[in-house]
Amino acid sequence: MRRKLVAANWKMNGSKAEISALANAFVQGIEVASVDVAVFPPALYVEQLAGILAGTGIEFGVQNVSAAEKGAFTGEISMSMVKEFGCHYVLVGHSERRELFGETDAQVAEKVAATLEADLVPVLCVGETLAQREAGVTEQVVAEQVVAVLERVGIESFTRVVVAYEPVWAIGTGKTASPEQAQEVHAYIRSLLAQRDANVAQQCRLLYGGSVKASSAAELFAQEDIDGGLVGGASLIADEFTAICQAAKGA
Repeated sequence: MRRKLVAANWKMNGSKAEISALANAFVQGIEVASVDVAVFPPALYVEQLAGILAGTGIEFGVQNVSAAEKGAFTGEISMSMVKEFGCHYVLVGHSERRELFGETDAQVAEKVAATLEADLVPVLCVGETLAQREAGVTEQVVAEQVVAVLERVGIESFTRVVVAYEPVWAIGTGKTASPEQAQEVHAYIRSLLAQRDANVAQQCRLLYGGSVKASSAAELFAQEDIDGGLVGGASLIADEFTAICQAAKGA
Protein backbone atom coordinates (compact mmCIF):
# COMPACT_ATOMS: atom_id res chain seq x y z
CA MET A 1 0.00 0.00 0.00
CA ARG A 2 1.31 3.42 -0.99
CA ARG A 3 2.03 5.70 1.96
CA LYS A 4 0.32 9.09 1.73
CA LEU A 5 2.43 12.22 1.21
CA VAL A 6 1.24 15.76 1.94
CA ALA A 7 3.48 18.58 0.71
CA ALA A 8 3.31 22.30 1.53
CA ASN A 9 4.35 24.66 -1.25
CA TRP A 10 4.82 28.08 0.34
CA LYS A 11 5.71 29.66 -3.02
CA MET A 12 7.09 33.24 -2.65
CA ASN A 13 5.58 33.86 0.76
CA GLY A 14 6.98 34.26 4.25
CA SER A 15 9.43 36.04 6.48
CA LYS A 16 11.74 34.76 9.19
CA ALA A 17 9.02 35.25 11.77
CA GLU A 18 6.31 33.66 9.63
CA ILE A 19 8.46 30.66 8.72
CA SER A 20 9.27 30.11 12.39
CA ALA A 21 5.63 30.31 13.45
CA LEU A 22 4.36 28.02 10.69
CA ALA A 23 7.11 25.42 11.03
CA ASN A 24 6.77 25.23 14.81
CA ALA A 25 3.00 24.87 14.45
CA PHE A 26 3.54 22.00 12.02
CA VAL A 27 5.91 20.29 14.45
CA GLN A 28 3.37 20.59 17.25
CA GLY A 29 0.31 19.62 15.21
CA ILE A 30 1.40 16.95 12.72
CA GLU A 31 1.89 13.28 13.50
CA VAL A 32 4.20 11.69 10.91
CA ALA A 33 3.95 8.07 12.06
CA SER A 34 1.58 7.12 9.24
CA VAL A 35 1.90 9.94 6.69
CA ASP A 36 4.88 11.59 4.98
CA VAL A 37 5.02 15.39 5.16
CA ALA A 38 7.25 17.74 3.17
CA VAL A 39 7.60 21.53 3.15
CA PHE A 40 8.85 23.64 0.24
CA PRO A 41 9.82 27.10 1.53
CA PRO A 42 11.42 29.92 -0.47
CA ALA A 43 15.07 28.89 -0.87
CA LEU A 44 16.36 31.66 1.42
CA TYR A 45 14.57 30.04 4.37
CA VAL A 46 15.73 26.44 3.87
CA GLU A 47 18.47 26.67 6.50
CA GLN A 48 16.11 28.20 9.07
CA LEU A 49 13.47 25.57 8.35
CA ALA A 50 16.03 22.76 8.55
CA GLY A 51 16.91 23.80 12.08
CA ILE A 52 13.29 23.80 13.23
CA LEU A 53 12.41 20.48 11.58
CA ALA A 54 15.57 18.59 12.63
CA GLY A 55 14.64 15.25 14.16
CA THR A 56 10.88 15.71 13.68
CA GLY A 57 10.38 13.44 10.68
CA ILE A 58 8.97 16.30 8.60
CA GLU A 59 11.03 16.58 5.41
CA PHE A 60 11.69 19.65 3.29
CA GLY A 61 12.88 20.64 -0.15
CA VAL A 62 13.20 23.44 -2.68
CA GLN A 63 10.69 24.81 -5.17
CA ASN A 64 13.08 24.84 -8.11
CA VAL A 65 16.64 23.84 -8.96
CA SER A 66 19.06 23.98 -11.86
CA ALA A 67 19.98 20.89 -13.85
CA ALA A 68 23.52 22.28 -14.06
CA GLU A 69 25.99 21.46 -11.29
CA LYS A 70 27.72 24.86 -11.16
CA GLY A 71 28.80 27.75 -13.32
CA ALA A 72 27.61 31.01 -14.82
CA PHE A 73 23.90 30.64 -14.05
CA THR A 74 23.04 33.80 -12.12
CA GLY A 75 20.12 33.34 -9.76
CA GLU A 76 20.10 29.54 -9.90
CA ILE A 77 20.85 26.95 -7.18
CA SER A 78 22.46 23.56 -7.74
CA MET A 79 21.74 20.06 -6.49
CA SER A 80 24.90 20.03 -4.37
CA MET A 81 23.77 23.23 -2.64
CA VAL A 82 20.35 21.73 -2.04
CA LYS A 83 21.84 18.54 -0.59
CA GLU A 84 24.24 20.44 1.65
CA PHE A 85 21.28 21.89 3.54
CA GLY A 86 19.59 18.52 4.01
CA CYS A 87 16.78 18.77 1.48
CA HIS A 88 15.08 15.51 0.53
CA TYR A 89 12.61 16.67 -2.14
CA VAL A 90 12.76 18.93 -5.20
CA LEU A 91 9.65 20.44 -6.76
CA VAL A 92 9.99 20.22 -10.55
CA GLY A 93 7.89 21.67 -13.35
CA HIS A 94 5.28 23.50 -11.26
CA SER A 95 2.74 25.16 -13.54
CA GLU A 96 3.95 28.58 -12.44
CA ARG A 97 7.48 27.67 -13.56
CA ARG A 98 6.11 26.45 -16.88
CA GLU A 99 3.78 29.39 -17.49
CA LEU A 100 5.61 32.35 -15.95
CA PHE A 101 9.19 31.32 -16.65
CA GLY A 102 8.79 29.32 -19.85
CA GLU A 103 10.07 25.97 -18.64
CA THR A 104 9.62 23.36 -21.36
CA ASP A 105 8.88 19.66 -21.01
CA ALA A 106 12.48 18.98 -22.06
CA GLN A 107 13.90 21.28 -19.38
CA VAL A 108 11.64 19.72 -16.75
CA ALA A 109 12.84 16.26 -17.81
CA GLU A 110 16.47 17.34 -17.39
CA LYS A 111 15.73 18.66 -13.90
CA VAL A 112 14.07 15.38 -12.93
CA ALA A 113 17.11 13.47 -14.23
CA ALA A 114 19.50 15.71 -12.28
CA THR A 115 17.41 15.35 -9.12
CA LEU A 116 17.46 11.56 -9.36
CA GLU A 117 21.19 11.55 -10.07
CA ALA A 118 21.68 13.57 -6.88
CA ASP A 119 19.71 10.89 -4.98
CA LEU A 120 16.92 13.33 -4.17
CA VAL A 121 13.19 12.85 -4.77
CA PRO A 122 11.61 14.88 -7.59
CA VAL A 123 7.97 15.91 -7.25
CA LEU A 124 7.04 16.22 -10.91
CA CYS A 125 4.12 18.59 -11.51
CA VAL A 126 1.83 18.07 -14.51
CA GLY A 127 -1.55 19.48 -15.45
CA GLU A 128 -3.72 21.29 -17.94
CA THR A 129 -5.03 24.85 -18.24
CA LEU A 130 -8.74 25.69 -18.28
CA ALA A 131 -8.62 26.22 -22.06
CA GLN A 132 -7.04 22.81 -22.53
CA ARG A 133 -9.63 21.11 -20.32
CA GLU A 134 -12.47 22.82 -22.16
CA ALA A 135 -10.90 21.74 -25.47
CA GLY A 136 -10.96 18.13 -24.29
CA VAL A 137 -7.18 17.64 -24.45
CA THR A 138 -6.43 17.09 -20.75
CA GLU A 139 -5.11 13.56 -21.29
CA GLN A 140 -3.00 14.62 -24.27
CA VAL A 141 -1.38 17.47 -22.33
CA VAL A 142 -0.70 15.35 -19.25
CA ALA A 143 0.65 12.49 -21.38
CA GLU A 144 3.11 14.80 -23.16
CA GLN A 145 4.40 16.12 -19.83
CA VAL A 146 4.78 12.66 -18.28
CA VAL A 147 6.20 10.94 -21.36
CA ALA A 148 8.87 13.64 -21.78
CA VAL A 149 10.24 12.59 -18.38
CA LEU A 150 9.72 8.87 -19.01
CA GLU A 151 11.77 9.07 -22.19
CA ARG A 152 14.57 10.86 -20.33
CA VAL A 153 14.85 8.81 -17.12
CA GLY A 154 13.10 5.51 -17.89
CA ILE A 155 10.14 3.83 -16.22
CA GLU A 156 12.25 2.23 -13.47
CA SER A 157 13.06 5.68 -12.10
CA PHE A 158 9.39 6.29 -11.36
CA THR A 159 9.69 4.18 -8.22
CA ARG A 160 11.57 7.26 -6.95
CA VAL A 161 9.52 9.97 -8.66
CA VAL A 162 6.42 11.54 -7.10
CA VAL A 163 3.93 12.90 -9.64
CA ALA A 164 1.67 15.79 -8.68
CA TYR A 165 -1.36 16.40 -10.88
CA GLU A 166 -2.27 20.06 -10.63
CA PRO A 167 -5.07 21.31 -12.88
CA VAL A 168 -3.87 24.84 -13.57
CA TRP A 169 -7.45 26.16 -13.52
CA ALA A 170 -7.76 25.08 -9.88
CA ILE A 171 -4.55 26.62 -8.52
CA GLY A 172 -5.10 29.65 -6.32
CA THR A 173 -8.60 30.11 -7.74
CA GLY A 174 -10.54 28.50 -4.94
CA LYS A 175 -11.84 25.99 -7.48
CA THR A 176 -11.07 22.34 -6.87
CA ALA A 177 -11.48 19.47 -9.28
CA SER A 178 -14.17 17.17 -7.98
CA PRO A 179 -12.83 13.96 -6.41
CA GLU A 180 -14.14 12.15 -9.48
CA GLN A 181 -12.40 14.53 -11.91
CA ALA A 182 -9.14 14.26 -9.99
CA GLN A 183 -9.35 10.48 -9.74
CA GLU A 184 -10.00 10.19 -13.47
CA VAL A 185 -6.75 11.97 -14.34
CA HIS A 186 -4.78 10.18 -11.63
CA ALA A 187 -5.99 6.83 -12.96
CA TYR A 188 -4.97 7.92 -16.46
CA ILE A 189 -1.46 8.85 -15.28
CA ARG A 190 -1.10 5.48 -13.55
CA SER A 191 -2.29 3.75 -16.73
CA LEU A 192 0.40 5.60 -18.72
CA LEU A 193 3.05 4.26 -16.36
CA ALA A 194 1.48 0.78 -16.37
CA GLN A 195 1.85 0.59 -20.14
CA ARG A 196 5.59 0.39 -19.51
CA ASP A 197 5.68 -1.40 -16.14
CA ALA A 198 2.61 -2.29 -14.08
CA ASN A 199 4.63 -2.88 -10.92
CA VAL A 200 6.30 0.53 -11.09
CA ALA A 201 2.93 2.14 -11.78
CA GLN A 202 1.52 0.68 -8.57
CA GLN A 203 4.48 1.96 -6.54
CA CYS A 204 4.50 5.53 -7.88
CA ARG A 205 2.83 8.07 -5.61
CA LEU A 206 0.41 10.47 -7.30
CA LEU A 207 -0.54 13.67 -5.49
CA TYR A 208 -3.40 16.05 -6.21
CA GLY A 209 -2.62 19.77 -6.23
CA GLY A 210 -5.24 22.40 -6.88
CA SER A 211 -6.73 24.43 -4.01
CA VAL A 212 -6.69 21.49 -1.59
CA LYS A 213 -8.40 22.46 1.66
CA ALA A 214 -9.17 20.67 4.92
CA SER A 215 -12.82 20.49 3.89
CA SER A 216 -12.04 18.63 0.64
CA ALA A 217 -8.97 16.62 1.62
CA ALA A 218 -10.60 13.50 3.07
CA GLU A 219 -12.78 12.88 0.03
CA LEU A 220 -9.89 13.51 -2.36
CA PHE A 221 -7.50 11.25 -0.45
CA ALA A 222 -10.10 8.46 -0.34
CA GLN A 223 -9.85 8.06 -4.13
CA GLU A 224 -8.03 4.92 -5.26
CA ASP A 225 -5.22 6.64 -7.17
CA ILE A 226 -4.75 9.81 -5.09
CA ASP A 227 -1.85 9.32 -2.69
CA GLY A 228 -1.79 12.72 -1.01
CA GLY A 229 -1.70 16.38 -1.88
CA LEU A 230 0.50 19.25 -3.00
CA VAL A 231 -0.97 22.12 -0.99
CA GLY A 232 -0.50 25.79 -1.84
CA GLY A 233 -2.48 28.54 -0.11
CA ALA A 234 -3.87 26.31 2.63
CA SER A 235 -0.33 25.34 3.68
CA LEU A 236 0.21 28.93 4.84
CA ILE A 237 -2.51 28.43 7.48
CA ALA A 238 -1.23 26.11 10.20
CA ASP A 239 -4.60 24.74 11.28
CA GLU A 240 -5.66 24.07 7.68
CA PHE A 241 -2.49 22.22 6.76
CA THR A 242 -2.41 20.14 9.92
CA ALA A 243 -6.03 19.17 9.28
CA ILE A 244 -5.15 18.13 5.73
CA CYS A 245 -2.33 15.96 7.09
CA GLN A 246 -4.79 14.44 9.54
CA ALA A 247 -7.14 13.64 6.67
CA ALA A 248 -4.31 11.86 4.86
CA LYS A 249 -3.55 9.87 7.98
CA GLY A 250 -7.10 8.58 8.08
CA ALA A 251 -7.40 7.85 4.34
